[in-house]
Amino acid sequence: MRQAGDAVPRAIILFGPPGSGKGTQAQLLKETLRAPHISTGDMLRERIASGDSLGLQVKELMQAGRLVPDEVVNQLVEDRIGSADCAGGFILDGYPRTIRQAEDL
Repeated sequence: MRQAGDAVPRAIILFGPPGSGKGTQAQLLKETLRAPHISTGDMLRERIASGDSLGLQVKELMQAGRLVPDEVVNQLVEDRIGSADCAGGFILDGYPRTIRQAEDL
């Protein structure tokens, strides 16, 4: 994702089990810091709603109770944090979930 020498934006990463308040805390931080709240769950649901081929693949995996492959989630996150509004920092909610995702971050 990053190249040597790239400026590293400030990132806040929230961890915790479902229902632990990550989303609530992320919303409070978003309002206080004026930083984008990036939720992988929201991104995946938006992709499903788009109805494109990746969205259909994600929908099938989620309905089967399987995890979306790291490569897919990593690419979605990489694309999102590469957006101009994330240049000064961002809040990650639900990512990383695996060692591979953490290594890619």
